[in-house]
Amino acid sequence: MSETGRIIFAICILIVVYILTRKFHAWRMRQTYILIIKDLEQKGAVDPSSAIELPYAKKAIFRIGIRDYRLKAIEYMVVSDIIGMTDSGKYYLKDKYVGRISTY
Repeated sequence: MSETGRIIFAICILIVVYILTRKFHAWRMRQTYILIIKDLEQKGAVDPSSAIELPYAKKAIFRIGIRDYRLKAIEYMVVSDIIGMTDSGKYYLKDKYVGRISTY
């Protein structure tokens, strides 16, 4: 194989790896959204009066281990109006998403 062919092959491999890593991160975020919604539903946090504190919603100073998607997922879900946040920092699931985990 010529040098040009090897360079083109290497670039193609890099593009495939990039696409696969993006797909993996999107899959992990989706799983995290589902985990948070299930957690809120199981604990009955479906309105501001029944809101709960999520222990993983706070940023840890010393974090060791694999990447944690939960904090970013919570931030996105609050901004996207999927979950609500009270003034005291507790979270609850908005009415339109209660019982809709499979369609999310």
